[in-house]
Amino acid sequence: MKAKIFVVHLFIFSLTFSQQYYNYVDTKIGSKGSGLACGYNFIGPTYPFGMVQFTPSFFSPNRGFVITQLNGAGCSNMGNFPILPISGKLNVSPNDMNGYEKYEKIKNSTAGYLSLSMKDSIDVDLTVSKRSGVARFNFSESALGTLIVGSGINSSESTKIRNSYIKITSPRSVEGYTQGGDFCGTETNYKIFFAAEFSNDAIECGTWKDKKISQKKLMNGKNSGAYFTFNTAIDNEITYQISISFVSIENAKENLKSERQFADFDFCKKETQKIWDKNLSKIIIKSDSKDKLTQFYTHLYHSMIHPNIVSDINGEYMGADFIKKRVEKGRDHYSSFSVWDTYRTQGQLVAILFPKESSDMMESLVNFAKEAGGYGRWILANIETGIMQGDPTPILISNSYAFGGDNFDVESAYEFMKKGALQLRLRSQKQEIRPYLNEYINDGHTFASMALEYCSSDFAIAQFAKHAISNNKDYLFFKKRSQNWKNLYNPKTKWLNSRYPNGIWKNKTHDWREGTYKNYFWMVPHNLSTLIDTIGGKEFAEKRLDSLFTRLDADYHQDWFAAGNEPDFQVPWIYNWVEKEQKTNDVISRIIDEMYSSEEDGLPGNDDLGTMGAWYVFASLGIYPLIPGVGGFSTNIPQFVESKIILGNGNILSISKDDANGKFLNKMELNKVPLESSWVSWSKIKLGGEMKFFTSNSIRKNNFTKEPPSFK
Repeated sequence: MKAKIFVVHLFIFSLTFSQQYYNYVDTKIGSKGSGLACGYNFIGPTYPFGMVQFTPSFFSPNRGFVITQLNGAGCSNMGNFPILPISGKLNVSPNDMNGYEKYEKIKNSTAGYLSLSMKDSIDVDLTVSKRSGVARFNFSESALGTLIVGSGINSSESTKIRNSYIKITSPRSVEGYTQGGDFCGTETNYKIFFAAEFSNDAIECGTWKDKKISQKKLMNGKNSGAYFTFNTAIDNEITYQISISFVSIENAKENLKSERQFADFDFCKKETQKIWDKNLSKIIIKSDSKDKLTQFYTHLYHSMIHPNIVSDINGEYMGADFIKKRVEKGRDHYSSFSVWDTYRTQGQLVAILFPKESSDMMESLVNFAKEAGGYGRWILANIETGIMQGDPTPILISNSYAFGGDNFDVESAYEFMKKGALQLRLRSQKQEIRPYLNEYINDGHTFASMALEYCSSDFAIAQFAKHAISNNKDYLFFKKRSQNWKNLYNPKTKWLNSRYPNGIWKNKTHDWREGTYKNYFWMVPHNLSTLIDTIGGKEFAEKRLDSLFTRLDADYHQDWFAAGNEPDFQVPWIYNWVEKEQKTNDVISRIIDEMYSSEEDGLPGNDDLGTMGAWYVFASLGIYPLIPGVGGFSTNIPQFVESKIILGNGNILSISKDDANGKFLNKMELNKVPLESSWVSWSKIKLGGEMKFFTSNSIRKNNFTKEPPSFK
């Protein structure tokens, strides 16, 4: 046995260390487009779940390189402390920094590193460490080079900036803060601090505000910043290192001091790429297609950016009550929770691969609830923005627990789940946690898409009550209430749709958020067999599914499948519940081949902080976590001949198929034991071993004798 283990680990070692996984990542994928059919991915470097994102802002790349940015969010956000190189002296105030041109060419864009060229033959290299960003500016054809740093400027309109402050502390150092911004129409009044240092002394420095340049070393207010002019005839290369804090300038300085060794650009880049290799090699893919490897590892990379650390090196973070807190020793505090999105895919992937980080993320959500009054839906910095609908955080926490991210305060976690599900008009900061909860409780329904979200959340709460705290009474209560979706079923139309409080049916096209009644119909993941029986059985359900997949590119208002939007993500696997597993395989292959590519516009929708990236990873591996709060997977034929997953518990799971070109599934085995269903439980998967798909090029009946689970 020891010899076998040694051989397996030697095999993994040879695979992981003979390749540079960071080079498979192309951060340009998903960085172009507009509206719904755009990934909104930033191209600059970041650290796995790290504090900073050093990048041209997706929303204002002409302003230079910002140190905070959400990956894949479809509204302008953050974009703090932009730095921009210009040739020569600064003669005209930068004002709001909108008057400059963006970079000219991307030379290299991999995990942990971005290289660009700008006008006037200025070259820019960016990399990061866990809590700092490092830039190298090369002014090869300029006797003087100037770097401008914005403080009263971020990705929001200047009217949203409450306050800012910047102070030049020496010819090579600067510090300050910005307060304010917005996100998708919600004010985000967070305060963020920074401290930064240059490698050389400037020969001239000063500040600006609006349209005026000043020799003052301190400046306040919107549309302001500082500039540093260097003698680049003597040394044409200037290095810049910046750290941030959401607590204080002093903490930003401490973060900077703790990572001063990374001021050496090449060393920082090398160390960060090592970390990315370590993380990306958690999944090892065998493929002869470099294009497919690039797509896979880029999507895996995107799923490892958020949630990101917001606690400082000394453990301090700014609480949701705007009081300074200190995280428990041995933990980090996280933010950037796009929960309505990530509960479907990314949360489970993080728990499977990184249970320690996942546990810290869940503890961060519990701490946020303690400070804010309850769970948020979409948290940015220490602000609950209230974006989207439903009560998704109990689902994310229950999913993370079910897949191994279970080292957090489960008692408090459940307390806030239950409180949010039962207490009317309860708020997380200024945002109501479950709007229209009174209707949902008393009438058994409310606005259709919102009600379906509440049903999923109730089911996840039930699972958490049962498995995390052994509360069977609450398990039965919430499991029963999760069947409220039945109150939306209109037998005359055979569709789910809203009703008025008096029970009268609304038009079936009403009350769907980011989708249509056809997209949302299948959002009963915990009881699909009853849904299918209710509409007339498997044959009827199959035809309804077929009609949805006539096209794959729906927007919010079109009645076919939307590959780029979360409510449809699980639908391809529902064919498994009607015993048409082959159609699951066909549709997923269509989606991957037709809707994804390695081009800059190669995503069908917003990546939403790694949600879409994680969907691609699971679909490629052949396993999808479909039921809220339940550890298990609906399956499909994997895209690769062989994959190896190094699970967070240290076990290794191999997933393979016997024929690279086989399109029809005959049977599946786990550790040479035939599987009786298209569903495989996490309790079996987490032990590791080999999961094998046996395929052919002709239709044969598979060996499944049990239906995938439904909870009635």
